[in-house]
Amino acid sequence: MARQISDLKLGILGGGQLGRMLIQEAINYNLTTLVLDPDAEAPCKNIANKFECGSITDYDTVYNFGKKADIITIEIEKVNIEALEQLEKEGKLVFPQPRVIRLIQDKGIQKQFFKENDIPTAPFQLVHGKEDILNSIISFPYILKQRKDGYDGKGVMRINGITDIDRAFEAPSLIEELVDFEKEIAVIVARNPNGDMRTFPMVEMEFNAEANLVEFLISPSTYPENIQQKAEKIAIQIATALNITGILAVEMFITRNGDILVNELAPRPHNSGHQTIEGNYVSQFDQHLRAIFNLPLGDTRTLANSVMVNLLGEKGHDGVAKYAGLEKVMSVDGVYIHLYGKKYTKPFRKMGHVTIVDQNREKAIEKARFVQDTLKVIS
Repeated sequence: MARQISDLKLGILGGGQLGRMLIQEAINYNLTTLVLDPDAEAPCKNIANKFECGSITDYDTVYNFGKKADIITIEIEKVNIEALEQLEKEGKLVFPQPRVIRLIQDKGIQKQFFKENDIPTAPFQLVHGKEDILNSIISFPYILKQRKDGYDGKGVMRINGITDIDRAFEAPSLIEELVDFEKEIAVIVARNPNGDMRTFPMVEMEFNAEANLVEFLISPSTYPENIQQKAEKIAIQIATALNITGILAVEMFITRNGDILVNELAPRPHNSGHQTIEGNYVSQFDQHLRAIFNLPLGDTRTLANSVMVNLLGEKGHDGVAKYAGLEKVMSVDGVYIHLYGKKYTKPFRKMGHVTIVDQNREKAIEKARFVQDTLKVIS
C-alpha cells in the first residue's frame, strides 16, 4: 500500500449499525470515514467524519460520493452497482468488488453460482410468478424467496400447499426444498487482495420464529471438529471462487444426517460476527478493514465462550425507544452492551445487541438467557 492507512478516506455505503461498528474500529486506525445513507438520522450520522444524506441506489449520488473516497465498501447489498462499476473502471478501489455484490443481490444467481461451483445447497427452482409456482417440480412444503431485496426475514415465506400460492410473491423468486435441519450455523471468512484468508470459528444460531431474525448466537460451536472443519472449508471454497476482497459471511444448515448445506451469503460484516468484538482476538470489523486495505489478517481465535443476543423492538411498541432492565443486566459480569443509536423502535427492529463472555460455556448461556428475558426495547 503506497500510503499509510491513516492517510486514506474510507467511503461506506449505508449508515446503519454495521457501518457504525465499522467506524468504531476505523477510529483506532485514525481513518477518515465518509458515509452515505438515505436516513438523515442514521446511526453513523454523529460518528462519521463526513455524513451525507442521500440514496445509495441512485447512480449519480453513489458515483459522486465514491469520487471523494480512496476505498469504498458497503454495509448493505442494496446499492447502485452501475455506479460502483464505473468508479472501479476509473481506478477507485471498491471492496467487495461490484461483480460480487451483483451476484449476491440476486438470490437466484447466487444459487446458480453454488450449483456451478459444486457448493452444497438445497435443491431449488427459479420462478417468475404464480403460474410458474403452480407448475413447480419441488414438492410441498417448500420455501419461497424473492430473488431481490429480501433481508432480515423479509421476502421469505413457507408454502405448505396449493392454497398458500394465492399469497405468493409476484416478483421473480426461487423455490427451495425445505431442509430438515438440526442447526443453523455460520462461518465468516476474510480474504485480502494478496489471497490470504482466515476463517472465524463456526458459530451456532437460533432464530426468532416469528420475525425470522437471528436472536441468539453461541461461539464457538461444540460440534465435532470434522463438522467445523468442513464448514470452514466450504467458506474458503466460496471466497476463493468469488475471488472476493473483504469479509464474507456464509450461513449454512447442518441437516439431521450430518450434511452441511449453504443457505445464503453476505459480503460484508454480518450479524453472525458481532460477538467477535469481545469474544475473539480480532473482530470481524477490524478484519474487514485489514482485508480491504490489504493488511495482514488478524488472529481469529476465540478468547472465551461468547453469546450474542440481538435486542429487537418488542411487539406492541412503536415510538421513542426505551431500554427496560438495562441496569439489571449491566450488573452481571461479562455483559457488554451495544446500542445502535436508533431513536425510534418498532416491533422486531434491530436496536442493539449484547455480548456475554465467560470462560464457562454454560454460565455464558445462562447469563445470556437472563439478558434475553430481562432487557426489553419498549416505547
